[in-house]
Amino acid sequence: MGLDMKRWVMPITLGLTTCIVITLVLTLLATKSTLRPGTKFGLVFDAGSSHTSLFMYQWPADKENDTGVVGQTMTCDVKGDGISSYAQKPEAAGRSLRPCLDKAMKLIPAAQLAQVPVYLGATAGMRILSLQDPEAANQVLAEVSKTIQEYPMDFRGARIISGAEEGVYGWITINYLLETFTKYSVKNGGWIHPPATKVLGALDLGGASTQISFFPSGPIADPTTASHFRLYGFNYTIYTHSYLCYGQAQAQKQVIMKLTQESQDTPGQIQHPCYHEGFEKKVTAQSIYDSPCTAYLQPSGVNLNQEMILVGTGNATKCRQAIRAIFNFTACGPHHSCAFNGTYQPDVSGQFFAFSAFYYTFAFLNITSGQSLSEVRNIIELYCSRSWMDVTASYPKQKLQWLQDYCANANYILILLLEGYKFSEKSWTSIRFQQKASETDIGWTLGYMLNLTNIIPAEAPVHVRAQKKGHWVTSIFFLVLTLVAALVLLLAYFL
Repeated sequence: MGLDMKRWVMPITLGLTTCIVITLVLTLLATKSTLRPGTKFGLVFDAGSSHTSLFMYQWPADKENDTGVVGQTMTCDVKGDGISSYAQKPEAAGRSLRPCLDKAMKLIPAAQLAQVPVYLGATAGMRILSLQDPEAANQVLAEVSKTIQEYPMDFRGARIISGAEEGVYGWITINYLLETFTKYSVKNGGWIHPPATKVLGALDLGGASTQISFFPSGPIADPTTASHFRLYGFNYTIYTHSYLCYGQAQAQKQVIMKLTQESQDTPGQIQHPCYHEGFEKKVTAQSIYDSPCTAYLQPSGVNLNQEMILVGTGNATKCRQAIRAIFNFTACGPHHSCAFNGTYQPDVSGQFFAFSAFYYTFAFLNITSGQSLSEVRNIIELYCSRSWMDVTASYPKQKLQWLQDYCANANYILILLLEGYKFSEKSWTSIRFQQKASETDIGWTLGYMLNLTNIIPAEAPVHVRAQKKGHWVTSIFFLVLTLVAALVLLLAYFL
């Protein structure tokens, strides 16, 4: 009997081998990608007009082409003003980055440092410096590059990004974090494309420029304002425009210039309705005309050393009137759809995220919770009517340089959004004033890194890192069959 069974050993062995091969093939078919252990890191410096910040991002190495996997690990604010302020001492711009770079070094495993990409993107402050003094701007970039290169990481360059890029990367950041490009559906067992109506618009406000980017409901009439992308297998054409000199700091400088030129007040004193009653500030003509945003309107023969005192009157209505004077709302030319200064813009549509200074200003006034436009106006009016003594006593921990400008900046935001970008009382509710999504800061830096490191693929993800149910069941069946065959083989051999 034992001898008879042993003659079946060869056929059973062949059958067993076949089962093993089938099981391995099914497993390889069902698992379409291999897992790579570890975490990847990326660093981006946001060199803005008023300050510089370092953002550290991380993502699982095995999920590079998925969505929603990049997280913000750390932020570090560089001490001092923006790098454009170091035009006369560019070496100091480089030195200012060291504390944040040292902090990042401590958070990244030493073995991975050489693979960590580091980028520095400079925005409107450096755009303005490059217009004023291109050589100084290049020297500042050279010094910050020199400092970063001293660290054992993969430095990918420091450059001035355009206003359009800043707007586009902010738009990518928002929609990436909130999964409006693509998301994985457990129900459908794959990646799905959310409706176009879910794509979010981006409103960014800095110190020297402001950007608007959104997916319009109709065609874009001016092709120079269109940006084209292919992300996750779908084409996107968005409207984007950046307004240099219309960030809040440069806008307020323009307001002061207009007030000084049109003032009928006591010589040497300029009444400023956007400053609180009781506030006074000494300025020179040099500080008003030291920017390309105002220099072209400098009167001939003006004494740049002339001193003037800005005297606050705390009148929100007159403040908005003064702010309107820096816009041209009638220069639309042949375009029927226009924002301001003759710039084409299609009608705003969809939901918008307003971040950076839009958020910080309204967050101070506690009006980021979806208040109606009338409520927002009332709160701003009430705040502006308070005396400077009352305001400073009520907010002792706030820096005076910020506190003095909240009234002016809040009214500027109203004019920019309502009369500039043409939001209405109805569409106002479509704006969300928010600085974070998925525990990550909203801004251009994440979109910039996603683009340059190719984390977002042009085509839709096709690999699902799990076995399909049918393959899984079949694999289990052949695995059990293999074990039974092995047991029969052993019994046949020894009995």
